[in-house]
Amino acid sequence: MKFAIVGAGAIGAYIGACLSAGGEEVTLVARGAHLEAMRQHGVRVRLQSGELLTTHPVATDDPSKIGPADVVILTLKAPSLRAMAPRLAPLLGPETPVVSAQNGIPWWYFEICGGPLEGTHLETVDPGGFLTSLIPARRVIGCVVYCSTVIVEPGVVEQIEGNRFAIGELDGARSERCRRIAQAFQKGGLRCAVRSRIRHDVWVKLIGNLAFNPISALTRADMEGILNDRLTFTLARAIMEEGRAVAKALGMELEITVDQRLEGAARVGPHKTSTLQDIEMGRPLELDAIVGTVVELADRLGVPVPHLRTVYACARLLEKRACQVT
Repeated sequence: MKFAIVGAGAIGAYIGACLSAGGEEVTLVARGAHLEAMRQHGVRVRLQSGELLTTHPVATDDPSKIGPADVVILTLKAPSLRAMAPRLAPLLGPETPVVSAQNGIPWWYFEICGGPLEGTHLETVDPGGFLTSLIPARRVIGCVVYCSTVIVEPGVVEQIEGNRFAIGELDGARSERCRRIAQAFQKGGLRCAVRSRIRHDVWVKLIGNLAFNPISALTRADMEGILNDRLTFTLARAIMEEGRAVAKALGMELEITVDQRLEGAARVGPHKTSTLQDIEMGRPLELDAIVGTVVELADRLGVPVPHLRTVYACARLLEKRACQVT
């Protein structure tokens, strides 16, 4: 299949290298020094095993030069989606699916979900419904990323831990297109499960991100540091409980407990969250997608989230001052 990976930073370049190694036709959409390095030397991935994987997919900064793809994978972060969305049109054939691999609650969360909240619009991730108007829900396949990678130098990605992904149709169907995408991932050495409740997977990951990402930005501490401090551990736990309450109000019963989620985080060790990495590099943060959406939903549903609201306010001000975001 012909894959176009839009936003080929650490995660996107990693996926692209693995798909290319598995025999798929891959084009990476990236920018800057990272793009130039991939053009000249290919994508080099330092695998967790210690091996170096090098592949040579096509790399460009112009989606219009690619033509229609069989699959588009969006791996850019939520703050960049609005600028990129109008440029996706040349990649979309009549049946091209768009795999959305962003952190937090995505813009499509209430599309094709059924029930009283069908079509609910989240202003924090899709102001004015802009993304919804450009990327029809019928194209969207949800994706949750359960791995950590980092760009250690332009064109070179290091796999920190994990190689697992979950994908799923918004209506829960076990579709042929999901099956084929999962098979392509698996051929490239990635684990990819097709899920019938992709929104459940979104929440399982989000409960942790909801606490660790903003706390790490405010304190500059990695996950181990947050968990080893009594006060920040208590804060993280309180935020997770508030997140579970919002999920429950949405009818989302999570089998994993907060204590189990904390135990899993402790096993990760001294990992820097993506938000901490962004704040250190002066990049815009994913706060609205990861935290703002949950605060917005809490307001709509009448769920009190005082710890989350306080951390969100402080992290937003930090972002404005450190990253000069208005």
